[in-house]
Amino acid sequence: MTNITTLLRKRLSEERGTVTKDWGGKISIALIYPNYYQVGMSNLGFQVVYGILNDNPAIVSERAFLPDQEELSLYERADQALLSLESQTPLRAFDLLAFSLSFENDYPNILTILELSKIPLLSKERGEDDPFVVAGGVAILMNPEPLAPFIDCFLLGEGEVVLKDFFRVYGDLHLRAVKRREVLRVLAEEVEGAYCPSLYKVTYHEDGSIRSFEPSIPTIPSVVKAVRQVPFKGPVRRSKIITPSAEFSNTLLVELNRGCGYSCRFCAAGYVYRPPRLADEEEMVASFHELLAENARIGLISPSVSDVPGIERLTGYILEQGGDFSVSSLRANSLTAGLIENLKRSSQKTLTLAAETGTERLRRVINKKLTNKEIIDAIVLVTRTGFFHLKLYFMIGLPTETREDTKAIVTLVKKIRHNLIKESRGRKRIGRIRLSISCFVPKPFTPFQWFPMDSVIALKEKQKFLKRTLVREGGIG
Repeated sequence: MTNITTLLRKRLSEERGTVTKDWGGKISIALIYPNYYQVGMSNLGFQVVYGILNDNPAIVSERAFLPDQEELSLYERADQALLSLESQTPLRAFDLLAFSLSFENDYPNILTILELSKIPLLSKERGEDDPFVVAGGVAILMNPEPLAPFIDCFLLGEGEVVLKDFFRVYGDLHLRAVKRREVLRVLAEEVEGAYCPSLYKVTYHEDGSIRSFEPSIPTIPSVVKAVRQVPFKGPVRRSKIITPSAEFSNTLLVELNRGCGYSCRFCAAGYVYRPPRLADEEEMVASFHELLAENARIGLISPSVSDVPGIERLTGYILEQGGDFSVSSLRANSLTAGLIENLKRSSQKTLTLAAETGTERLRRVINKKLTNKEIIDAIVLVTRTGFFHLKLYFMIGLPTETREDTKAIVTLVKKIRHNLIKESRGRKRIGRIRLSISCFVPKPFTPFQWFPMDSVIALKEKQKFLKRTLVREGGIG
């Protein structure tokens, strides 16, 4: 009968790039992604932090994830607390638990993981023998406060900078066995970006918004500022571990740039990562030679890959070296024939474009500088170059959206489908169109942060209308 240790060891055996260390004399850190293994291992930020931690000789870092249903049943059958992946050590035996959060929907999973690890949920209930609990990531950078009662210390900012300072201070405190309360005070005083919620007095209005936010100790900052890596230098940001059991199977992920200069008013990437920064093109080309020796397939990560300077050269170099590549979302009005030609030579057969809305009026409202003609022109360029499926992103419930805007999504998708068929004449196959219809959710620090969400009823009605209307069209899913 399979037990949880056997399952974890099997998963470990499928990986390449895993780091294992002797624990002696080191700070032990459980780096936790609060979702399933397949999701966490496809997250580049999580992988980069894993590399940063294990590059530090004073640290041993092992991973843990939210158990799926099969794993959970194995834990329950054995009455076993949650284990790390690398050495199958109970999480409660680590010095520190570090949660990496990219999405607000994963917040409740932190409580599940703490409960399964048999660690007190509330920060105030943890004693000196319990692990120190920290959290970081873009979701925390935007809004840490919902997790304030459960986290000892939030790290606000980009990992390359904030982790270095944090462990410089924490390492000394840990070595001297300083008490938990004193650790919090020193971190808050000396580490830029360290927000220790138990050291602040926060009051709220009836609607849940913050009324006041004051430090309870005069020596800590009244405002905690996030830290960023400017300029964007150092080693290429890449995934450390390659596994077949991830959403990006057997793919080495590489960050081409951070932030986005377009600043669409609903999107956090254009605001929380300011200023937008690019990796150096020459350094990137030089690194690809080494990366391709590790893995033949590279995933290029960017808010808009087609806007990256030198992208034709970068993708062409990968192909010339006998490698393969995939890209994330493309911007319709920055596509080039050269990039599409390189994509044709790759194994990627689905291209993702974000139209967001069906009307140019609503695109102007959200600051998406893109016309319907540019979208159709991009479809024509793509289809004339080669055979591709298309994934189209749209969003409903945006501020000022009308019924006509929703109907216009149908009209635009039909036009795209018409041009796809027209330009595919003479071929034996026609690409399929897959739609991703998301709902507007206001994000902190964006111009739309105080706009309300549409009601659940209204959003479901729009979804039903789109599905009912478009299901009649062939080749659209």
